[in-house]
Amino acid sequence: MSAEEGPDVAAAELALGLLEGEERAVALRRVLAEPGFAGEVEVWRGYLGQLFDLWPEAAAPAGVFERVERTLDAPAQIASVRAPARFWPALAGLTSIAAAAALVFIVVRPNPLPAPPPPVAAPAAAPMLVASLAPMDKSATAMAAVYDPARGQLRLTEASAPAANRSAELWVIGDDKTPHSLGMMKPEGGMRAVAMPMRAHLAPGAMLAVTIEPLGGSPSGKPTGPIVAMGKLSTV
Repeated sequence: MSAEEGPDVAAAELALGLLEGEERAVALRRVLAEPGFAGEVEVWRGYLGQLFDLWPEAAAPAGVFERVERTLDAPAQIASVRAPARFWPALAGLTSIAAAAALVFIVVRPNPLPAPPPPVAAPAAAPMLVASLAPMDKSATAMAAVYDPARGQLRLTEASAPAANRSAELWVIGDDKTPHSLGMMKPEGGMRAVAMPMRAHLAPGAMLAVTIEPLGGSPSGKPTGPIVAMGKLSTV
């Protein structure tokens, strides 16, 4: 709702409790479907709460509850004290006038609308890391690696296929100066998920290296073959 359109009367009527039946059901569905409309209803309720604060609570006169109980116990007396038929339309009219007066009072009063809450800043995305793996051996080719810290995914370009009965294994050497295996290389490259314990080692300045190992990878968990490609990770 724009400022030119003025206040949404349905929001005020719902806050005042004036809606009934299908009109109330429509307004309640709007509260669930339209955040702006729901906010207006809460603003009106806040204004109404201020109005109620103007009149302090007062205790009921003595004997009120006893008269109510006597009325409930004697339903036949209700007909004898029933107001004339024209009383109820008059009462409804007076109620409508009072509600309209309350709406006018709330609309024209100088109190500004509550300020919206400050926007919550989105967390800064972790920068992407890239590395160019230069060949260290004539049998290897240059490769590129891109690591996405937010998703924990590492993308590699195509690599030279190792000789038969051999495997190319990828390693990362971080601040602890210890090689950690990132798994076997695939000649076609592609995307791979990095295990959670390994992600801490993939940081700016860490070194990626490819070694040639026995089929299936190093049996000791440490590099055993020659390094055929190497490159350092840096932020984009």
